[in-house]
Amino acid sequence: RMKVVALVSGGKDSTFAMMKCVEHGHEVKAVANLRPPLKAGEEMDSFMYQTVGSAHVDKVAEAMGVPFFAREIQGVAIEQRLEYKRTEGDEV
Repeated sequence: RMKVVALVSGGKDSTFAMMKCVEHGHEVKAVANLRPPLKAGEEMDSFMYQTVGSAHVDKVAEAMGVPFFAREIQGVAIEQRLEYKRTEGDEV
């Protein structure tokens, strides 16, 4: 069994994944969240993360009695069109 840090967005999927982790015998030792900059507000067009609900993830950690760690995400999406096209510097 593992001691883990749960990366929680504030949405149901990450919360469900954390519950399944515990169900399988792992121990959540802390909750972490990658959130938008405060000036962006909660509704950010994030290129990687759900941001709605991120302002309340600390309450999840508090309810669980574990430490909470948060960091602001940085950067912008290079490509946001429906059809993906390769661009210079792609990691794909």
